[in-house]
Amino acid sequence: MIKKRGLKNLIVLIFVLLFLIVIFYFFVVKEEGTLICGDGTFNENCSLRKPYFCLNKTLIEKASVCSCPEILTKKGNLCISKYQTNPKNITLKYILRGEENEIDFVVYEGMVDYISSLPKSIYHQDDEMPLRRDFKLRNINEDEQRELLLPLVTKIQNIVEDKEDQVRIAINIVQNIPYGESEKIIAFGSNQVNYSRYPYEVVYDMQGVCEGKSELLAFLLKEMGYGVVLFYYPLENHEVVGIKCPIEYSLDNTGYCFVETTGASIITDNQGYYIEWGKLSSEPEMILISEGDSLGKNLYEYKDAKDLIKIRKVIDEKGKINFFQRKKLEYLREKYGLEM
Repeated sequence: MIKKRGLKNLIVLIFVLLFLIVIFYFFVVKEEGTLICGDGTFNENCSLRKPYFCLNKTLIEKASVCSCPEILTKKGNLCISKYQTNPKNITLKYILRGEENEIDFVVYEGMVDYISSLPKSIYHQDDEMPLRRDFKLRNINEDEQRELLLPLVTKIQNIVEDKEDQVRIAINIVQNIPYGESEKIIAFGSNQVNYSRYPYEVVYDMQGVCEGKSELLAFLLKEMGYGVVLFYYPLENHEVVGIKCPIEYSLDNTGYCFVETTGASIITDNQGYYIEWGKLSSEPEMILISEGDSLGKNLYEYKDAKDLIKIRKVIDEKGKINFFQRKKLEYLREKYGLEM
C-alpha cells in the first residue's frame, strides 16, 4: 500500500513538473523568443551583419560589442568606410498595400568616385571570354560597395518583421527610382557604349535603367537571404529579377518569380506592355545570383497579377471594361502604385 502511494505521488510530481515546464515555455521562453529583429537575430545578440545588435526588435549599430568588418574602421559604435566622404541625403519612396511611406538614406560621393575608378573589363587567362554572369556578380558582390548598401537593407528590416513584406518594400523602392540612362560613355577600342551603373550608383543618382536597377534589387534580396536570379531577354536587351518562389507561381516553371524593376509592377506579372517592343517574347537567359529562401504559398500578388492580366486582355480585345473591372483596376493601381 505504501509502495503504491509512493508511486502515485511520483506520477503526480512528474505531471506537476511537466505542467510547470509548459507554463515556463509559453509565458517566458516563447515570450522572449518573440523579440527577434527583422534579420532573424535574437534580442540582445549581435547580428551576423556587423556591427548590428538586436535591441527590442530594432537593429542598431554597436561596434563596441559586435566589432566591424575588416575593411571598415571602428569609431565608437560605428564602422566607418574610407569612402564615406561628401554625404548626401536622399529619400526612397515605397508603397506597401496601398500605403505610401519613405526611407531617408545617406549616400556618399566618395563611394561613387571609387566605383567609377574600377576597371570596366574582366580579363581571363587563356583568352577565355567573360560571361554576362561574371559582370553581374562583379557588380553585385563588390565588397566596398556592399558595406555602404547594407545599411539600406537594415533600414528595411527595421520597418517590418515579416520577411515577405521586407521583400515587397525592397522591390517597390527600386521600382520607384526613376528610369534614366547615364550620360557617361565608356570606350572599348574604337567602340563606345553607355556607362552601366553599379547598384550603389543607382541609389546615389536616384536613376537607372533595367540593368542597374535589377542588379540593385538582386543585391537587396540576396542580402535578405533569398534565392535570386536575373532574367535577361536577348532580343529586347531587357533584364528583370527573379526571386525564388513556389513552382506554380514561377516564370516558365523555373522556380523563380518574375519581378520587373523599371517601374511599378506586381510580382509575377510578365505580361506588361513596353513602349519599345510591346510584350516580352524572347526566351530569357537565367543567371543565378544567390541560393536562398523562397517566397511562401500565400503570395497574394499572384492572384492580383492574374486579375490585372485579364483586365488588360479585355481592354485589348474590346477597348473598354465594365464597372466591376474598372473598380478592380483602380484597387490594384492604388495597392501597388501602378501607372497605367
